[in-house]
Amino acid sequence: MDRKVTIVMYHYVRNLERSRYPGIKGLSVERFCRQLDYIQINYTPISVDDLLAALACEKNELPPNPILLTFDDGYVDHFANVFPQLDSRGIKACFYPSARPTLEHRVLDVNKIQFLLASVSDAGILLDEVFSSLAEFRAEYQLKTREEYLRVERVKHRYDSGEVSVVKSLLQHELPGAVREEVVRRLFAKFVTADEAAFACELYMSVDQIACLRRYGMHIGNHGFSHVWLNRVPADVQSFEIDRSLQFLNKVGIEGDQWTMCYPYGGYNDSVLQILKARRCRLGFAVENRVADLKVDDPLTLPRIDTNDLPS
Repeated sequence: MDRKVTIVMYHYVRNLERSRYPGIKGLSVERFCRQLDYIQINYTPISVDDLLAALACEKNELPPNPILLTFDDGYVDHFANVFPQLDSRGIKACFYPSARPTLEHRVLDVNKIQFLLASVSDAGILLDEVFSSLAEFRAEYQLKTREEYLRVERVKHRYDSGEVSVVKSLLQHELPGAVREEVVRRLFAKFVTADEAAFACELYMSVDQIACLRRYGMHIGNHGFSHVWLNRVPADVQSFEIDRSLQFLNKVGIEGDQWTMCYPYGGYNDSVLQILKARRCRLGFAVENRVADLKVDDPLTLPRIDTNDLPS
């Protein structure tokens, strides 16, 4: 019996070409609808409950060509553009909002970096700004020189230029945490907006909107508190990120052990998995460009493909 499941990862779903930030990489609403048409013809959409049932007992068979849709980061797009389409088609999906943006009206650093890159058309100029900002921190944090940072070999993302890859790497994980946060904060205020709270309210779903998704049968899961690389932080920070998000899930009506995890950036390690097991997490979603195989894959590290790898 075939036990393979296609799990798809989505982020922005909005008409970006008509927005203030057309440079943001995302899926247009029209293309999303076409992709749903393709999915309904070629796959059978399943819910997270269907997946859990199949994992609990091999006798619980999945339908032909099962597919599960997941939406990361809690963007308002998911309520305004995604939810109506899913509901009208009877498709149940999983949503993974980070808790901090909704609770504290803070913009995630990953999103600040995205909007910085969308606001500054020349990534070289932004890279110059980053290195200029590092001058005052160099002695205290023993930072490398510009030349040393540029010589670091990095894994290049298929959608990013070399300069964009350097900006993302420096501001996401290479620089010390306190330096990263302050540099990102300053650059975001300079090039995007100084009113972070208002921007966050425009970008992310509210508690009421997330709770509404749940009432209509959508699954709401754990995506950490502030969207950090869980495999790059110590165990106490891992626990904090996961536990604060669990408290947030309780706030929107998710209780007990029927919870799932979606790793920010797809990052996890053995320490993260141990924390999840101790808290009775049922499923974990990573990022890997292949179809999940329930016969061999660990339920806590199921692979997901990007929406761009699914035809529309």
